Amino acid sequence: MAEAHQAVGFQFTVTPDGIDLHLSREVLKHIYHAGVTSWRKRAIRFKNGILTGVYPASPSSWLFVVIAIMSTMYARIDPSMGMIDTIKRTLPVSDYMTMQSHTVLSAVLFATGLWFSLILMLRYILKALLSYHAWIFESHGKMSFSTKLWLNLLKMFSGRRPLLYSFQASLPRLPVPSVDDTIRRYLESVHPLLDDKQYNQMEVLANEFKTDQSPRLQKYLILKSWWATNYVSDWWEEYIYLRGRNPIMVNSNFYAMDLLYVTPTHRQAARAGNVVHAMLQYRRKLERGELAPVMTLRALGVVPMCSCQMERMFNTTRIPGIETDFVQHLSDRKHLVVYHKGRFFKVWLYYGGRHLSPSELETQFRKIIDDNTQPQPGELKLAALTAGNRVPWAQARLKYFNQGVNKASLDAIETSAFFLTLDDEAHGYDPDKLRSLDLYAKSLLHGKCYDRWFDKSFTLIAYTNGKLGVNAEHSWADAPIVGHMWEYVLATDCFHLGYTDEGHCRGESTKGLPAPVKLQWDIPLECQEVIEDSYMVAKEIADDVDFYGYLFDEFGKGLIKKSRTSPDAFIQLALQLAQFRDKGKFCLTYEASMTRMFREGRTETVRSCTSDSTAFVRAMEDKSTTNTLRLDLFRKAADKHQNMYRLAMTGSGIDRHLFCLYIVSKYLNIDSPFLKKVLSEPWRLSTSQTPQQQLNMVDLNKFPRYVGAGGGFGPVADDGYGVSYIIVGENLITFHISSKFSSPETDSYRFGQNIRQAMLDIRALFDQKEKN
Repeated sequence: MAEAHQAVGFQFTVTPDGIDLHLSREVLKHIYHAGVTSWRKRAIRFKNGILTGVYPASPSSWLFVVIAIMSTMYARIDPSMGMIDTIKRTLPVSDYMTMQSHTVLSAVLFATGLWFSLILMLRYILKALLSYHAWIFESHGKMSFSTKLWLNLLKMFSGRRPLLYSFQASLPRLPVPSVDDTIRRYLESVHPLLDDKQYNQMEVLANEFKTDQSPRLQKYLILKSWWATNYVSDWWEEYIYLRGRNPIMVNSNFYAMDLLYVTPTHRQAARAGNVVHAMLQYRRKLERGELAPVMTLRALGVVPMCSCQMERMFNTTRIPGIETDFVQHLSDRKHLVVYHKGRFFKVWLYYGGRHLSPSELETQFRKIIDDNTQPQPGELKLAALTAGNRVPWAQARLKYFNQGVNKASLDAIETSAFFLTLDDEAHGYDPDKLRSLDLYAKSLLHGKCYDRWFDKSFTLIAYTNGKLGVNAEHSWADAPIVGHMWEYVLATDCFHLGYTDEGHCRGESTKGLPAPVKLQWDIPLECQEVIEDSYMVAKEIADDVDFYGYLFDEFGKGLIKKSRTSPDAFIQLALQLAQFRDKGKFCLTYEASMTRMFREGRTETVRSCTSDSTAFVRAMEDKSTTNTLRLDLFRKAADKHQNMYRLAMTGSGIDRHLFCLYIVSKYLNIDSPFLKKVLSEPWRLSTSQTPQQQLNMVDLNKFPRYVGAGGGFGPVADDGYGVSYIIVGENLITFHISSKFSSPETDSYRFGQNIRQAMLDIRALFDQKEKN
């Protein structure tokens, strides 16, 4: 009862003399601080909203315009060409205002209108400048006069100290490519994969589509591009992610790893405390819009990228539905849900109107770890519902979690800031343990199938040895968005928050913090059977994942750049060579590119298997071919790849256009054999590069061991490979390779060794040239 009384802010007793009121000063003090913090947060958001709303101008520029207009009036010059007099005649006459006051008010209103017009004009100019993409097609280190002029104008009109969302209104819309260009590029991409008969058949289908069906579909798509902010993104989220009824674990979710070589502390609760606090700092900056906008690395970092995906990073959950899921995003959630050994706990993140400190969070997590209570019936594997098929989960949610304690506990999870798993295993890269990176990746990707809440925007995973990782749901955003947050968190953890000599979080922990609350469940046997069924489905998927992680440290981007080749093109050609050696044939290859230079842009596909890349690979496998010819073919293939990547980034890709044409055809009940064929083709080699976006946060020259390991994803095709890679520093490339044990055609370890040998063989071409 003592704990219950401490939670009461006031008590009253009815006596013969009236009501005796007792107030708790401590609780009222916390209520007061919470209110002050809330209003301060609103004020900061309001201020930053104004700064973003008037960008690239500033609020102070309004005063400058007003003073300028007033000065010209006193000089008996009318810059408004009679508009001030018109406004003055329109204003109602008041006994409280003199004629001079009317004139001043009219001038201020005119100046304000002029100021808004100038803002719109500046935004239009900025949007026109950001629509210029010729710079991206120029050779590295070379810049034309027009690009130099564009760059200076862009710097001039971009304003100073932009906030996260300052450029959003100035970003151009994603253009709709012409059908002729898309079909031409598509046929070019499949030509090396088809024999003459198959290619001729595809060409006939493509030409029939271009002539008969595409004009009508394209008109609707152009209409949507005029009306909607982005003609792709909403359909991409809905039809690629949310309407899928298969499990999202492995098939959709992806993961990110901790630092490769460094573990700041081996205390699980302390590491979790620091990182959760760093995430709350990031969330505060994100909600206030105080983060710097992400810029492209080229063009001196002045081309902004869309930040809209970042809005749903926290307080977000994918909610299952019978036919389609939906993404639920809330504002400023003040609690976290923690999973540990089959129990769920609710932990408050605020105390007295402030974030809990790292040491306070460590104390809370330590209490959870020390709690020896057993899971309630059905609680241990409850999260397996999020790992299995979507329809059984949606049905169970409606039937068993719609009222009572089950609804309250599920609401606590789905409305939490994010989800934390205090894992009961130890993982991480250990060079002394065979395939430690493989087990680490599989744990992050699927765990035990019931110890991550796969529907949350992301699950933070803290292992017993102090290592960390993240499992992220894919519908709300793409990997670089999570990567941006993760880079900030790891750098803040290691270089700003730090630990004591004993490995604990720094600072003192406030006494009297509300203890973590164990969530209560009343799960009937019928629901437990559904949970077990989902678990078995998920376990079969997880057990089938064949993973191989490989650290390629023979050379890195430093040596590749010396050969005047794009590191990404170099790796992609090595992957093509490895694929051919692995299977003896080429396949449709997916490389993820981004379209975030456009408003609400997400991704586009680069079809990396080209006629030029296949010619290079065949030359590498032909012993009679000279190294000189092989090198020439390599450079031609690398240039082709770079050009395709640039086309994808600038809105001239193939696959998103074809996807949207297919969606329109379904709405209009138009049957298109060509579009059906295109969208049914399997991607047997799916690849993605994990970008490093905040290179200024860690100086790798001073701290060479503080490198990230990147992240990865599951195989896309049953008989194919998923390959993610991150280029770290000058001398390290980490590969994450996934496939399925059930496929007799794939072996992740074998493919990893083929990649290594392909990288070395391509380097040998350049070494041979230098010797000659």
